[in-house]
Amino acid sequence: MSSVNDTKFNSAVFLLTGIPGQEDVHRWISIPFCLMYVISILGNSVILFIIKTDRTLHDPMYIFLSMLAVTDLGISIATMPTTLGIFLFNSREISLDACFAQLFFIHSLSYIESSVLLMMAFDRFIAICNPLRYASILTTLRIARMGLFFVLRSVVLHIPLPFLLKRLRYCQANVLSHSYCLHQDVMKMACSDITVNSIYGLSIKLLTVGLDSLLIFLSYVMILKTVLSVTSHAECLRALNTCVSHLFAVLLFYTPEIGLSVIHRFGNSSSHLLQILLGYVYLLVPPLMNPIVYSVKNKHLRARIIRMFIK
Repeated sequence: MSSVNDTKFNSAVFLLTGIPGQEDVHRWISIPFCLMYVISILGNSVILFIIKTDRTLHDPMYIFLSMLAVTDLGISIATMPTTLGIFLFNSREISLDACFAQLFFIHSLSYIESSVLLMMAFDRFIAICNPLRYASILTTLRIARMGLFFVLRSVVLHIPLPFLLKRLRYCQANVLSHSYCLHQDVMKMACSDITVNSIYGLSIKLLTVGLDSLLIFLSYVMILKTVLSVTSHAECLRALNTCVSHLFAVLLFYTPEIGLSVIHRFGNSSSHLLQILLGYVYLLVPPLMNPIVYSVKNKHLRARIIRMFIK
């Protein structure tokens, strides 16, 4: 019996889902998805190239922005094969091992992005609340250590996920809700006890995304307190204007991420289409919009992008 179960497990596959009910027009739907991926990859690559080649942009703020661009590139590359495979070629099957590998990279990179947003909030906090010590606090070595710590935190916390999922038995119709694999979606396909998976997944979310979002909120409370104490209205607006791009990136990342987690865990009666749309917003829109927003709002970066294309 054990060998039969092992054979069944190893040969099992998951079926990914595009947009239910719209299978006839998946080829047409693939056009905006292809454009989104092209813009995301090109936009983040251009930002990385400009920051690397222009020594005047080797400041902490731009180093954090390059970290965000690398993370966004990784998320786009992790989701692109299965998403475009469904819409272009109707390739829905994915093996368990490939699915577990994909969800590991998606969750690790997503939580690294959360950490990068936290570091960017810390950068704005130091720049506004303690500008005289900005250069001495945010040194290149300290930034590298912070980045390494958050990468290791995310990777170490997510390494157990594939192993926790692999120990489960999958004997249902394994049709996933998205065109890529997510932990909370895959574990619901199991017909064995998923208590450990659920508790561990919620725990690491609270330790990473929950803690990061709380610290970002506290950073902006301190920033507002400092800014509102400034007597000059123009100086107050100028300081707040430096935070607009980061605030937009924070809202764009955390809103669909928290909404999707709540729906997967507690919203069994919610619309299936809402889950799918939130899933695409969560993983496709931030890598698309972040380089656009920062290029528009940051005049130094915008000037160098224009100069590069004019040349």
